[in-house]
Amino acid sequence: MRVMLICVALLSLCWSASARAADFAIAVTWCGGGSPEISLRNVPKNTARLEAHMIDLMVPSYQHGGGKVEFKGENAIPCGALNAGFRGPSPPPHQIHDYELTVKAYGADGAVLGAARTVKKFP
Repeated sequence: MRVMLICVALLSLCWSASARAADFAIAVTWCGGGSPEISLRNVPKNTARLEAHMIDLMVPSYQHGGGKVEFKGENAIPCGALNAGFRGPSPPPHQIHDYELTVKAYGADGAVLGAARTVKKFP
């Protein structure tokens, strides 16, 4: 019985932690071919840094890279903020591709506090 209670307690902790992490969300607004504006919602408490990474779901082997920005409570990562290590969407002419963007939130100690993903077509 004691083992069962411990298991139930651990499961409820996992569920509540995943529910909190699920609140972190992003939305993307394309800015031409550079890094997009990334709107942020419910960024985890104590986030010090955000790291973004993009994948073309139709050509996952193409490396679009990503970038890191300090987080100071803003509600968006502005257009161009990731340009140093980021290659924007660039499907062949007359093709529309689906791009998955992932943003991870890190604490000052480097621990991952949460992650958010979205998929958006370009153009």
